[in-house]
Amino acid sequence: MNKKILVGFDGSEQSYKAFDFALDLAQICPGAAVDIIILAVAQPPEPADIVEVDAIIESATEHYEQLFRNLREKAKERNLEVRTEVTVGHPADQIIRYAGEYRSDMVVVGQRGKSKVQAWLMGSVSKRVASYCPCTVIIVK
Repeated sequence: MNKKILVGFDGSEQSYKAFDFALDLAQICPGAAVDIIILAVAQPPEPADIVEVDAIIESATEHYEQLFRNLREKAKERNLEVRTEVTVGHPADQIIRYAGEYRSDMVVVGQRGKSKVQAWLMGSVSKRVASYCPCTVIIVK
């Protein structure tokens, strides 16, 4: 049995907790091959032009690649391997799209603290992912 766990990662404390949760989950699934995919999303400014988007992708890829090294080491200590991806767009939309395209069995994201006004105006990434994702979603606090 092969399971795919997608972890939404932005470098926040909550996203590290989500990553740790995914590692724990992978280790308690005996007999199952678990693929852990870590997805980071760079958000371009609005309106974005081509030059800005290219620079943002390059900068975000470099930034996240440094963070991913630590995550890979942590996974390796537990005899697990992880794949990493950086994409561009709205974080919730990209996580939902990726989960559907790659047929993830589960998405794990951290919950971020926002003020009531911000949450009301914009909603949260975790809430949007939980509402629209085509698979099971776990929100880690």
